[in-house]
Amino acid sequence: MRRHPRTLLGGAVALLAAMACTVPAGPAAAADAPYDVLVFSKTAGFRHDAIPVGIQTIRDLGATNTFTVTATEDANHFTTGNLSRYEAVIFLNTTGDVLNDTQQSAFQSYIGSGGGFVGVHSAADTEYNWPFYGNLVGAYFASHPAIQQANIKVEDRAHAATAHAPQTWTRTDEWYNFRTNPRAGARVLATLDESSYSGGSMGADHPHAWCKTYSGGRAFYTGGGHTQASYAEPAFRAHLLGGIRYAAGRTKADCRPESGYAALYNGSTTGWSQAGPGGFTNSDATLSSYGGLGLLWYSARQFTNYSLKLDWRMLGDDNSGVFIGFPPSNDPNSAMTNGYEVQIDATDAPDRTTGSIYAVKAPDTAARDAALNPPGEWNTFELLVEGERLQVFLNGAKINEFTNTDPARSLAGHIGIQNHGTGDDVSFRNIRLRELGGPTPTPGTGPIVGIGGKCLDLRNGSSADGTQVQIWSCSGAASQQWTVTPGSTIRALGKCLDISGSSTANGAKVQLWTCHGGANQNWQAQSDGSVRNPQSGKCLDVSGNSSADGAVVHLWSCHGGANQKWTLP
Repeated sequence: MRRHPRTLLGGAVALLAAMACTVPAGPAAAADAPYDVLVFSKTAGFRHDAIPVGIQTIRDLGATNTFTVTATEDANHFTTGNLSRYEAVIFLNTTGDVLNDTQQSAFQSYIGSGGGFVGVHSAADTEYNWPFYGNLVGAYFASHPAIQQANIKVEDRAHAATAHAPQTWTRTDEWYNFRTNPRAGARVLATLDESSYSGGSMGADHPHAWCKTYSGGRAFYTGGGHTQASYAEPAFRAHLLGGIRYAAGRTKADCRPESGYAALYNGSTTGWSQAGPGGFTNSDATLSSYGGLGLLWYSARQFTNYSLKLDWRMLGDDNSGVFIGFPPSNDPNSAMTNGYEVQIDATDAPDRTTGSIYAVKAPDTAARDAALNPPGEWNTFELLVEGERLQVFLNGAKINEFTNTDPARSLAGHIGIQNHGTGDDVSFRNIRLRELGGPTPTPGTGPIVGIGGKCLDLRNGSSADGTQVQIWSCSGAASQQWTVTPGSTIRALGKCLDISGSSTANGAKVQLWTCHGGANQNWQAQSDGSVRNPQSGKCLDVSGNSSADGAVVHLWSCHGGANQKWTLP
C-alpha cells in the first residue's frame, strides 16, 4: 500500500524503563514487505492500565519488523478512506461500545476488502450489540478469576503466533472465560488448562487464542495482555507479532476450523518405522530429517479415505516430501514406485516443486506462491484423499488436484515423510488424520434406537431451534426419523443434532438446531455402538441410564454403558 506519514500518540510510561533490557521478539525469517497498522484503544468501560505499555510494545515490534504504527483512541479514524491505509487494525484492550453506526459500516467494509483484525484481551469485551464484530472477534468475554499463573496448551505450532511456544506454555495473566466456544468458526491455536489454575468455567476445551478468515478478511485474537508485565515477556511479544503478521497478510496459515483429527505424531513415534538410511531426530514434538534417502512411515495401519494434515518447515533450499498410498515395505523405493509423493522443494521443476504430485502433476504455481511461507517459517499441508481423488491444500489454500487412473497404484495405503539426504533439512510437526469413512458417504435414514428399545425423539414433535432431544417409544413418527451421514451430521425435520452452546461439559443439552457445519454438530459412530462428538470427545447419553419415555438425551463422558449404545439406520 501507499506509504503515509504517521503521528504516534501517547507517551512512554514508567514501566517502559524497566522494559528497556527486554529482548524483543525476533524478526521474521525473511523481512516482510513494509506495511502499516492502526492501534485502537478506545474504552467505554473498564480501562486497562496496560494500554500505554501495549502501544509502545507494538511500536517497538514495528521498528524491528518493517511496519509503522498509528495509535489512536479517536473513532473518527474509522472511515473507508482512512482505514484503507492499513494492512491491520489492532483493538488493544478496547471495552464497550466504541464505534457508531457509520464507523462500524466503514470497518465492516474494510474487513470485506481483505483487511486484517487483531484483538487483544478485552477486545472480546467490546461491541456486544454488533453481530459482525462478535463473529469477527470469535467470542465475547463472560468472566475472569484473579490474575494468576496458568498453563497454556499450544495446539497449533505452525502459526506464526504460536510456532515459537512450547507445547505447554506457562505464564501469568488474567484468564478470560468466554460466553461461547469459538472453535466451530475458527482455528484454535491455544487453550487453557483449567486444572492448572482456579476459576476456569469452560471445561476441557477452553480456547485462549485463535485465528480465522471472515467476510473476506483475516482475524487473530489472543486472550493474553491484561497485565503490564505481559508486554515485557519475549514469548508474549513474539505471540503478538505473529498475530499482527498474520492479520496483515505477511505470513500465511491454515485458519479453517479443525475438529475430529487424531494425532499420528505429536511427540511420540509409536506406530512409525524408519525405512532406508538416515532418519529423523525427535525433540520438542518436532521431527527433523538427517541423511537419507529414507522414509519414516506410519506402519501401524493403512488409510483409504481421509484428511491428512501436517506442519513442515524448510531451513533453506531443501528437499522432502509426503508419501501416500504405498504398501508396507522397509524399502523406501517401494513408496516411490507404488505410491505418490506430494513434494516439498520450492525451487525444483514445476512438476517436482512444492505442492506437486512428484513427476506427475504440477501445482497451480500462482496459488502455491501466494500461500507459501518462506524458508525458516512453518507451513501446513492438507492432503485430502477421497477414493482415487487427491486434493492438496497449502496453508488452507487449494493448490493441486489429481485423480489416480493407474491400475497399478492407489491412493489407499500407508503414509510417510521423507528424509531426502544430507543437507536437505526439513522438519515436521503435528501430523494428524481424520478418517472420512468412504469416498462418498451414504446417509442412512430411519430411527435411532437406544436403551430399552426406545427411539431418539424430538420433544412434542417440534422442529424449533432448541427442541430437547429425548427417548420415546418407537412410533415411526417424523420426529423419530433421522438421517445419519457417516462421520458428519445427524438430522431430523431438516435440522441438526446439536450440543447447546458448543459446550463440552458433562450434562450439556443435546438439542435440534439449524445446521451450520459447526463442530458441535459433528457426530461419529464408534465400533462399540456409541456415538461420539469429536470436539468434546464425549458421547450421546441418556440421562440417569433411564429407559423411560421422555428421558433426556445429553452429552456425557464415554463409558460404554447401555445408555450410550445406539443402533443407527
